[in-house]
Amino acid sequence: MKNIVLIGLPGAGKSTIGVILAKTLGMNFVDTDIIIQEKTGRFLQAIIDEDGPARFLEIEEQNILGLKVTNTVIATGGSVVYSDAAMNHLGSGSFVAYLKISFEEMRKRLKNIKTRGVVMIPGQSLHDMVDQRTPLYEKYADVTIDCTDEDFESVVEKVVEKIQKEG
Repeated sequence: MKNIVLIGLPGAGKSTIGVILAKTLGMNFVDTDIIIQEKTGRFLQAIIDEDGPARFLEIEEQNILGLKVTNTVIATGGSVVYSDAAMNHLGSGSFVAYLKISFEEMRKRLKNIKTRGVVMIPGQSLHDMVDQRTPLYEKYADVTIDCTDEDFESVVEKVVEKIQKEG
């Protein structure tokens, strides 16, 4: 089976939905944020704070380009769409699902924005980040699934339906 790549804003539920989706479909699961933490031995926020957002994006890209998996649900960091190379690598032979949430839903879900490892350009507001990323999510997605006000099980059902229909 093709890989399934989950993209979307921080707080969209990529990691949680990814685990449930992998169990539902009998697939493996990988979270690229965890891979970065394991390979660097550092928390995402520490990399961003100490090395800067640009260096974090380089590290993210390098780790994704080194990812060689099959039959796997891949939960990505919200900033992965800044790298054409990473997205082309992930998208090759994969089904890319954009888990879409509203700005308000993201704010409600992100209680730990300062420690979560969200890549933001200095001086950029959350709203600016959303405006910058949304067209990129739409560009790379094979399907878009609205997750606002949806529980995880419902989102998983929607993803499975879309994969069966489109994939």
